[in-house]
Amino acid sequence: MVNITHKSNTLRKAIATAVVKTSSEETILAIRDQKVPKGDVFSFAKVAALFAVKRTSDVIPDCHPLPVEFTDARFSIDGLNVVIEVEVHTIYKTGVEVEAMHGASIAALTIYDMLKPIDKAVEIQQVKLMEKKGGKSQYTIPESTDITAAVIVCSDRIAKGEAQDAAGLLLQEKLQLSGIIDINYMVIPDDADAITAAFSEAIQANTGLVLFTGGTGVSPRDITPDIVKPLLDKELEGIMETARHYGQQRMPYAMLSRGVAGFAKNSLVLTFPGSANAAREYMDALFPQVLHALAIHRSANHG
Repeated sequence: MVNITHKSNTLRKAIATAVVKTSSEETILAIRDQKVPKGDVFSFAKVAALFAVKRTSDVIPDCHPLPVEFTDARFSIDGLNVVIEVEVHTIYKTGVEVEAMHGASIAALTIYDMLKPIDKAVEIQQVKLMEKKGGKSQYTIPESTDITAAVIVCSDRIAKGEAQDAAGLLLQEKLQLSGIIDINYMVIPDDADAITAAFSEAIQANTGLVLFTGGTGVSPRDITPDIVKPLLDKELEGIMETARHYGQQRMPYAMLSRGVAGFAKNSLVLTFPGSANAAREYMDALFPQVLHALAIHRSANHG
């Protein structure tokens, strides 16, 4: 199956429909009056839809098992057509479109099976996804291409040339995937004056997004959050709470990260760990939805 371990849980919804076409008004009347020999068509079809939604991953090879937290199957009659609508909700890493369509399909097959003794011309006409919501694509900020960024690597060893940077380069790649191309990259030591100077340079340049990587841990030289936090105009605690929670689900030491986030004038400042893996996890946890904060801030300042 496709790897979804990097994704975050979000509320996801889907609605799918299916249409069963009958050949006569007599068939429709039998459905309405519950006189179909095999039983109450809609009751049987609803149960079948509920079973199908929950068992989707058992019959679709690349479909992930997921916690189904709401399912409803609704039925209506439109002329000679029976219209089935199945709605599914979950809070998980992947969507429920296939579950909704599977439920609608099995409901349609159930109705077909129940009607074929009295209507030899009954047919299933279509199964269609009508609506899907949730996931990161819903929160993509289309204006991200005009955001400028700075990636500031805080590391004594990298600044001295004793080690190669990985986290900063990875952050640049991830930003580019979010449509951010104008990126200023620099490497500085774990030094209070150097961090303050880099911070001030980025803010004075009106940089939209300022990413520090490194110096967020617990060693004596890990001072990035201590220097950055007092320089912020407004701290956004929820951003780093989200990143740490995401990391904690994958690595127990994520709880040791002391990163901070917030606004300084027109810039959104984020402090990430220096590990490339941890930096990747923070990007996966926060982007592109964190750009919504920058969009709101920009709108307020230009409104």
